[in-house]
Amino acid sequence: MSATSELKEDDSNDDKVKPAQQGQTSDKSAQVLLRRPLSEDGADVHQLIGSCPPLDTNSLYCNLLQASHFSGTSVAAELDGELVGFISGYIIPERPDTLFIWQVAVAEQGRGLGLAGRMLREILARPACTAVRHLETTITPDNDASWALFRSLARKLDADCADSVMFDRERHFKGQHDSEMLLRIGSFDAPRNEVAG
Repeated sequence: MSATSELKEDDSNDDKVKPAQQGQTSDKSAQVLLRRPLSEDGADVHQLIGSCPPLDTNSLYCNLLQASHFSGTSVAAELDGELVGFISGYIIPERPDTLFIWQVAVAEQGRGLGLAGRMLREILARPACTAVRHLETTITPDNDASWALFRSLARKLDADCADSVMFDRERHFKGQHDSEMLLRIGSFDAPRNEVAG
């Protein structure tokens, strides 16, 4: 599947922290390293995505390409030397002002930290995204966590969002996959330091 952005994470609200765990959670969150992925991350990305249903798995070769060719618009999250999060994205070739987010994956040990939102803002703050004014992704209608994540990002960017069917269950998937709704955020022109914060 070339356009999937499903999320197996129940912390789509970046600021949602249980009061009794606030100090502990923010300490752990501060320990997460966000970085550009490397080709050597490809196998770990493949394993991470496989452990995050309902994400569609791609070939290991695809994940190697995501971690190398698209490293400027993708992000790896590391905790104690282990990959706990990954977002793949790319600039749409015909629309250099649009970043497409392909998949968002967060391992169980990375959940509850607002990590998905942090990773998205990290990508938007990258030099490769200097000209980006729109963000697009696809989400299945029942993926509440992903809808909440991207709508939260739109609010932080003070940007509109609109959705429409991109890939239809019957027409494109022959009934084998739920429809993928295109969510388009933008336009936005936030100062990069505000987006990253």
